[in-house]
Amino acid sequence: MHDLAHCLSDLPPSCGPVRLVGVDGHAGSGKSTFAGRLATALGGAPVLHLDDLATHDELFGWTERLLSQVITPLGRGETAHYAPYDWHSRHFGTPRALQPAPVVLVEGVGVGRRAVRPFLARLLWMEMPQEEAWTRGRLRDGTEQRDFWDGWVEAEREHFAKDPSRPHADVLVRELRKGYEVLPGPCGTVGPDHAVTHGDGPPAVC
Repeated sequence: MHDLAHCLSDLPPSCGPVRLVGVDGHAGSGKSTFAGRLATALGGAPVLHLDDLATHDELFGWTERLLSQVITPLGRGETAHYAPYDWHSRHFGTPRALQPAPVVLVEGVGVGRRAVRPFLARLLWMEMPQEEAWTRGRLRDGTEQRDFWDGWVEAEREHFAKDPSRPHADVLVRELRKGYEVLPGPCGTVGPDHAVTHGDGPPAVC
């Protein structure tokens, strides 16, 4: 993923000194895995998981926490501190530090929402049909999370109906058997279609 990492690193800062890059997509579409691999290609870029800011009662009500705890301090070039939510104990834990690195990745469903887009250097969308992603997520989490998933699916449908992310994506990322296919996004990024492997690295479509 070194080509994509290099391209993202060369972008103008979007949030103070930081190039904030969003990785969005349906639940179960592989956002966390892709973000982790991209972070490694970026030399260990920090990754913020929106699951740490959401709660059982506010699955999509994390905007103010993201803006106040993360985006505002990063925009000042300061270290951000956010309290991650514990999904087992159902309360926020000890604050974690998030450094104003050259590139910071934020992954999670809805990170491309309209309130956040002005602070993003690029928005990446994991290109997987919603039903396929949700099925994979359900299989991953097991039957004990069945009730949670039923509620999640309805909440995600409602969110994207009101505030869609995909139409604003700069880059589409499709998971293959080995590696990813990186494509220009609907917002108008220009570039060729390429099929890539983990060893090859995506083209400079960003």
